Amino acid sequence: MGAVVPLAMGNHKGSEEHHVVSDSGTEKSVGHAIAGAPFQIYLSEGAGTDEQGSREQTRADDALQTVIGAFNYMMEHRTDYARFEEALAKEALQKVIIEPKVANREGKEFLLLVARTSQPNQVNLLISASGLEEQGYLNHPEQLVPVLAREFQWVVSKSDTTPKRQAKVLPSDLKQVPIKTNQEIAELAGEDREHLLQALFRTYLTTTDRYNSLEGQSYYETGSTTRIPPAQPDSTTKLYDIRVREALQNIVREPHFQEQTPKAVRSLLNGKIWNVAFADIHNRDWATRTRVVPKEQSITLGEQNKTIQPATVLINIHRSASPDDPFFEKTRGLPMGALPVEILTRVIAREIQDNITEKSMRGHVAQDELSAPP
Repeated sequence: MGAVVPLAMGNHKGSEEHHVVSDSGTEKSVGHAIAGAPFQIYLSEGAGTDEQGSREQTRADDALQTVIGAFNYMMEHRTDYARFEEALAKEALQKVIIEPKVANREGKEFLLLVARTSQPNQVNLLISASGLEEQGYLNHPEQLVPVLAREFQWVVSKSDTTPKRQAKVLPSDLKQVPIKTNQEIAELAGEDREHLLQALFRTYLTTTDRYNSLEGQSYYETGSTTRIPPAQPDSTTKLYDIRVREALQNIVREPHFQEQTPKAVRSLLNGKIWNVAFADIHNRDWATRTRVVPKEQSITLGEQNKTIQPATVLINIHRSASPDDPFFEKTRGLPMGALPVEILTRVIAREIQDNITEKSMRGHVAQDELSAPP
């Protein structure tokens, strides 16, 4: 018996990596509509025909009905799936194409795979009919729903064809940085605070792993201790970057955090925090840490000429919270990298609220810096 190639949950390379390219006309011409959705579902030319004849046709038909059923449910409950809702609003998904199998050039098979198209800001979602059968999803659309929903983080990410973020180039005059005073922040509406955060993302605020410690590492499935190999060396970094940014947006936008952790909201918008990121710091036993540069490295920025000691918030990806961490109960023993975004949001907010003022480069924080990845 030959070796069985395990099916990955998704691959996020461009369409040139696939045997089936969505603009090639290989799918059947008749699309199957989903009420209210801007995309249709197609069966590829070969999804129902091969040497096994009717059995393959039956599998293809079952796969089509399974996928239609899953998307119908997601449309009815679209507000429960933030990334799916975002993809719909952006019309990021051009087509869903069901193939007999989905594989890249190396022959690795995938259950779901996001492929870029010739249309800017649109992608196709390829689904393996054999993968649906092998993983037990065939004729069980309700079980496929959470798998599809997770894949939409890649639909959103891959459809964004704006230039990749480059290393930050700060304005020559730091007075131009659009930070706000604490009073101004408190008076802003949640939506306005989120817009301000986006402006800071375009200047100095980053969510990248500055140590490159996640290069080639597997990532955690949300809510699970299962780790999944990355499709590309930087896939894990990109995935956590998405999660962290969503968490920061939640912190500054939602009234709960303005009321319960106001220092976290202020610190993200008043210039104090310059980097929030996941990292793999395997030789330290803490789950989160805040680091602040020494006073001699302070900078002056904003129209107020505010003196800032820039801070970094690190989330140690492989570590779980300790019993004495204030967010221990909420994390339910999961490693930091496995936390759902709503829990990650609370963890980051609490870390900033409790530690942003007190931290300096003395004591154990200095030792943390010495032990960080090079």
